[in-house]
Amino acid sequence: MTISLCIIFTPMITKILRTGLVATSGLCLAAGLFAQTPAAPALTFPHASPDATVTQRVGLTDIQINYARPGAKGRKVFGGLVAYGRIWRTGANTATKISFSTPVKLNGTAIPAGTYEVFTIPGESEWTLIIHQNKSQWGAYAYDEKNDVARIKSVPVALAAPVETLDLSLNDIRDESATLNISWASVRVPVALTVDVKSTLVPQIEAVMASGGEKLPYFQAAMYYFENNLDLKKALAWMDAGIAAQPDAFYMVYRKALIQEKTGDKSGAIATAHKSLEGAAKAQGELKAEYTDLNNALLARLK
Repeated sequence: MTISLCIIFTPMITKILRTGLVATSGLCLAAGLFAQTPAAPALTFPHASPDATVTQRVGLTDIQINYARPGAKGRKVFGGLVAYGRIWRTGANTATKISFSTPVKLNGTAIPAGTYEVFTIPGESEWTLIIHQNKSQWGAYAYDEKNDVARIKSVPVALAAPVETLDLSLNDIRDESATLNISWASVRVPVALTVDVKSTLVPQIEAVMASGGEKLPYFQAAMYYFENNLDLKKALAWMDAGIAAQPDAFYMVYRKALIQEKTGDKSGAIATAHKSLEGAAKAQGELKAEYTDLNNALLARLK
């Protein structure tokens, strides 16, 4: 911003200015005035309860947990900082959120696909896990029971070593199950999570394997049926087809022996394990050692 400034000089001031300046009865000055206070530098401080995101696929279901992680910091947590018998946001700051890309079950309770808030009611001998409609609320101050989707009971487990920072995790992962754990201080609260893969995947496998197309997923289909105790005759036929396409794949031969073992074909499993050993002997390094050990362990079981 530019301001015109006009100064009127008195005779005395004019006389003084004649010693070094042009005398005048009036002087107009144009000055650019920049009197703004400079902005303070931006500061970023560490969060007392840092944000965290857990992302995990279980079977064909994508699960995500968003929460803030408070620390114990020398405080008594449950029965102190977090009261027994009261609604807790299960974290800090904004209420904890969990999302499922498909329907799931938590301790046997069906939960539709979607994004939810997670609240809990801690207790000394029993916890209540609350799956709540997503209201994007801060804390549990506006919690309303009428928005509950489900309430699930769980028995807490004492931890041998304390956990300093609240930890929400998914462990014990299988094709159709996992354990959702809430761990803090000396307590872990496990919740069994199950998903239905078979009803979706098996019809797809059957259709693809019956299509007669090229490069069918023989190995993957055979292993899925083997690991999930489905039709083992089909699993064996698919593994044979995979081996026929890759005769040197001794890792497939080993897994054919596993299928034979599960079907009760002891002599067939022994013969197949020996074939896998022969193939492994031609390999190098860790791969050779791994499949030599695996086949020898299988043969030891089959004695």
